[in-house]
Amino acid sequence: MQRREFLGALAGAGLAAAAGAQTAPPGATKGRIKQALMRVNFGRDTKLTFDDMCREAARVGYHGFDLVGPQDWATLKKYGLICTMAPAMGVTIRDGLIRPELHDAIERAMHAEIDQCAASGCPNIITVGGERHGIGYAEGKDRAVALLDRVKAHAEDKSVTICIEVVNSKYTDPEFGRADAIFDHLAWGVDLCKRVNSPRVKILFDIYHVQIMDGDVCANIREHFSWIAHFHAAGVPGRHELDDTQELNYRFVARTIADLGFTGYIAHEWRPSPGRDAIENLQRVFDIMNV
Repeated sequence: MQRREFLGALAGAGLAAAAGAQTAPPGATKGRIKQALMRVNFGRDTKLTFDDMCREAARVGYHGFDLVGPQDWATLKKYGLICTMAPAMGVTIRDGLIRPELHDAIERAMHAEIDQCAASGCPNIITVGGERHGIGYAEGKDRAVALLDRVKAHAEDKSVTICIEVVNSKYTDPEFGRADAIFDHLAWGVDLCKRVNSPRVKILFDIYHVQIMDGDVCANIREHFSWIAHFHAAGVPGRHELDDTQELNYRFVARTIADLGFTGYIAHEWRPSPGRDAIENLQRVFDIMNV
């Protein structure tokens, strides 16, 4: 069977299974970790619609999806899911919080997005520091603090958390890293959050990126736990499924996070390995993290 035919048959089988499972109570097997998905988990060549993805997510026991725009929030709600983290508004991977010439526009975009998320029950918004392009770490931090000080009160009033993502700058391929990113080590973001000093400005702890740049993932989670609001998860080094083909013991990572009393979400950002069953992956990874 050709790969394209295989994937088509796979999607059909997954949907048939989902249709037969509609009477099962959603989330009946959920443990202490609240897990979420992203579209990338289904593969670039998936034939599934977002409606199909939501059906599969609800069947397994996931809580929602990260980085889904407002146009798809009604579909999430249809299956009892939520947008666990809204996409960034006003910033790009290149031009983030450290660009003072963009601060007025970013502030307006953030205020509007905070209002939209509060009205729709989306608890978090992702944001990024941006690329340095010669800006020093200290200067960039000062600039980011200045902007976040301007929006934190509104986020606090609306109970929406702004999460700044830590990434790796080691890999230049955008599939695996963020070259020249200013927030590429935890210490930078932790100090930023301490200076802003708001319960609604915290870190998006991307486990994949932290393992590459700082290592000691669980030790860092424990040490900086009070500044972490959200997690992203993918296997290292291939950014694939969280199984024994990767170097991190994600079962142990999940227990570490759960034992600390984390009440937020861990969203999966892994990409399916070639030839792997995307639907089976959803259940396999869920079970690994379901502690």
